[in-house]
Amino acid sequence: MSRRPDIVLIVLDTQRRDRLSCYGYSRPTSPHLDELAAESTLFHRVFTAAHWTIPSHASMFTGLYPSEHATNQSYAALPAGIPTLAERLRAGGYMTAAFCNNPLVGVVNNGLQRGFESFLNYSGLLTSRPNQAGARAGPISRYRQWFKGRLAAVLNRIQNVFARSELMLEFAFTPLMVPIWQTALSFKGNTPKSLGDAARLLIERRGVEPNQPIFAFINLMGVHMPYHPDRRMIERFAPDVIRDREAARYVRRFNGDVFGWLAPFAGADERYRHVLSDVYDAEVATQDAHLGEFLRRMRESGALDRTLLLICSDHGDHLGEKGMVGHAMSVYNELIHVPLIVRDPEGDFPRGTEVNHPVSLRRVFHTLLSAAGIASGAECDRSLAQSPAADPDGGTVFSEAEPPQNVLGIMLRRQPERVRANRFDQPRRAVISGSYKLIQTGEDQVELYDLDADPRETIDLAAILPERVEELQARLSAFVRRTSAVAPLIQRAESVDDPILQRRLSELGYLE
Repeated sequence: MSRRPDIVLIVLDTQRRDRLSCYGYSRPTSPHLDELAAESTLFHRVFTAAHWTIPSHASMFTGLYPSEHATNQSYAALPAGIPTLAERLRAGGYMTAAFCNNPLVGVVNNGLQRGFESFLNYSGLLTSRPNQAGARAGPISRYRQWFKGRLAAVLNRIQNVFARSELMLEFAFTPLMVPIWQTALSFKGNTPKSLGDAARLLIERRGVEPNQPIFAFINLMGVHMPYHPDRRMIERFAPDVIRDREAARYVRRFNGDVFGWLAPFAGADERYRHVLSDVYDAEVATQDAHLGEFLRRMRESGALDRTLLLICSDHGDHLGEKGMVGHAMSVYNELIHVPLIVRDPEGDFPRGTEVNHPVSLRRVFHTLLSAAGIASGAECDRSLAQSPAADPDGGTVFSEAEPPQNVLGIMLRRQPERVRANRFDQPRRAVISGSYKLIQTGEDQVELYDLDADPRETIDLAAILPERVEELQARLSAFVRRTSAVAPLIQRAESVDDPILQRRLSELGYLE
């Protein structure tokens, strides 16, 4: 190829791995992703670093675990001294553009927008008009964009207050407010529009310098609650919603129960749990159809064959399993075992290949920097293009879940017994090594599962395999000690010009 490849990172927000047919799901929910997977490298054992949007995206954008980047609350902001993926790629000559449907990434000021030359937001109280860098506009259009920019700044401040304040968040969940924000807020964005705008940039390249490669980040919220799939997908995957009034009423109530999404132990009505599952499948199929149109345009224009395309999920969702709904507090596989598909025109990721050893989703950062040709030696070593034999993590990965403090405060007032009974106020961590996964809650509660034999984590082996528990606990303790020691060094490195400190962190692979 005459120039470096375009890079496209598509995050399918809240997409469960086990609901994609390319990963063995019995229902044909993802024919277009299946077709793509057949000509890509398909990763089977990928685990996200965190259980929800902000810390998971922060890990993909920095290559760090949440306890290192410390961006694990809705009010947290990514430390300014930690370079992001977009900042690195932009400094390396890439035009950087985001097409974001998640308000936690595109609206809240948490540092995840840093480094993007163009950031189109399709969610929140005020969405962006397509304004890709370099597009010509007349004086009236420029004035409208200026006015809209000022209005957006005011509304973003309002939205930040709601995201960061426990009292305001609780007010947003009152019966008075829910119908208002559901009507006014574009919570899930606009999947077809965002994909269409991204395709237009990648194909037409307006405002992009000759031979300049593009990095496009696309976040899609199609499978996130509330559920509003296409009618034809409801007919195919969730017909009970059409023919059963009570089932339809249940879905409407579920869609309106915003607090219930955030209260993971609220559970699902067992009478309609299958309906919830079916509607989720209909959303997966709806989003896949939109992705199919994006891939068709990219393929027919030739843009796909000059693009490294990485598709993953930031986390999954509970749909009643283990008595939970949503993704507020868990490190079970329903949340942290995610899909990852890489299509590579250069051949570093062979087509039709499957990878089966455990890897961390945080290595998206290292992988894309390596594809752009700007990674350091330590970063290249962590690229997912490396063979399992050269894996610096040794096939051991971690996932972390810190209690979301603003939601926890509300739950402690509304459901204190349930919170304490389920230890929702305690941090959870998981370590996966080989086929075994250990989950530790707080300081003393442990669970052990054999993921090969029991991928749904139904049989806790902790009591009968104490040696394995001890081994994995030792690995988890070493991880906690290491990240606890490194995090303040990273914070210090951003404010202190200490070449020795920066060199040490660089040697460890934490800084460029």
